[in-house]
Amino acid sequence: MMNDNAQNLRQSDLAHYMHPFTDTEALGKEGGARIITRAEGAHIWDISGNKILDGMAGLWCVNIGYGRKELADAAARQMNTLPYYNSFFKTATVPSIELAEQLAARTPAGLNHVFYANSGSEANDTIVRMVRYYWELEGEAQRQIIIGRNHGYHGSTSVTASLSGPHMHGQGGVPLPDFSHIAAPYLFGADTELDAEAFGIQAAQALEERILELGADKVAAFIGEPVQGSGGMIVPPASYWGKIQRICKKYGVLLIADEVITGFGRTGKWFASELYDIKPDLMTLAKGLSSGYLPISAVMVGDRVANTIIHKGSEFVHGFTYSGHPVSCAVALENIRIIADEGLVENAATVGDYLQTRLRDLKDHPLVGEVRGIGLLGAIELVQSKSPRRFFETKGEVGTRCRDHCFANSLVMRAVRDTMIISPPLMFSKAHVDELLEKARKALDSTWADLCANKIEGIRHVQSA
Repeated sequence: MMNDNAQNLRQSDLAHYMHPFTDTEALGKEGGARIITRAEGAHIWDISGNKILDGMAGLWCVNIGYGRKELADAAARQMNTLPYYNSFFKTATVPSIELAEQLAARTPAGLNHVFYANSGSEANDTIVRMVRYYWELEGEAQRQIIIGRNHGYHGSTSVTASLSGPHMHGQGGVPLPDFSHIAAPYLFGADTELDAEAFGIQAAQALEERILELGADKVAAFIGEPVQGSGGMIVPPASYWGKIQRICKKYGVLLIADEVITGFGRTGKWFASELYDIKPDLMTLAKGLSSGYLPISAVMVGDRVANTIIHKGSEFVHGFTYSGHPVSCAVALENIRIIADEGLVENAATVGDYLQTRLRDLKDHPLVGEVRGIGLLGAIELVQSKSPRRFFETKGEVGTRCRDHCFANSLVMRAVRDTMIISPPLMFSKAHVDELLEKARKALDSTWADLCANKIEGIRHVQSA
């Protein structure tokens, strides 16, 4: 009966639901979607009853883990008191006020104002409008261009896909005008003999070169994730962000830190901006803000931008029906309390150190060219040859195969090109790390066996390790 129900659901899913970031026709040929039915702690269960370790915390977001009744209770209390009211037209709710106060207190100094949205895409879309409005009010309306980075990810609206790297371009008229991109600080992927510190300076210097190329009087802002997540877990050299900030300050360019993935403890600090001493003018928050239990995001607006918009501007004609939704805000408040009271940021640092140590155990595998990470973020980069270093010509084939073997071994890891990504819940234990690494090695072994047997389409030759 369960099998019949699962099959019926898959057929209904294929008939009606257009999934995000999915080739629907290919999904149908594979038999339909994987259906998840329940979750607890760091594990999820599919409709067939298989228990799976979630090494991605949903979509980088379930920081406190699954099944926390406290968040359900917080939502129920708020729904029974005030299920909804809008924040338009001089109106607020208690949870939206209390959450704004909490966020201003916890984020880096100077970020004292909050604008609510419902997703990272909406928040970054808001930032683009704020940045350009700011420069209009400052009498420099020609400052329109926002510079992002290759492999950057800031959302999937037309505007935020334009902010993102070229991998998000090419569909639906994206990128839009007045967006530019520079290389990411991706040392392993670079053809260079520079050490990490020198490479970080060089990678940051590309920002100044682009500003001068475009004209400093035309550049409005630079946006970057402190650690690039969806682009392949690119951890910048220590020298990178300091140089970036000096360049932004030199030319008066606004600095935007996209902390959608790195915020709320993932790097072992509340925000990765603390880790790299980034002092942003604007900061994007989402995902871990509510641990994914309800949709909510926020733009933290620094004093420089806020004071201009508030004192030189008039009505800011921007917002969403669900901006500052009282139930989402109430859940986010309870989520932040749990993170603080249970020491989950500290746990991410401690267990994160253990994760990084255990990841290094995989460096002996013939497929693994590099492991890297910080806190509870990790990457396993797969290569065709270690020495000389050679990447797979058909990018993504091997990563996708390895991801499928992960699922077959009851583990969720994400594949970005041929890099396997890890981002587990912050309540992960050392035992969870051991379970993850055992299953990851099995998936790598199975992938290697496929390569040796030439089972992966487009891969005809494997260099001996």
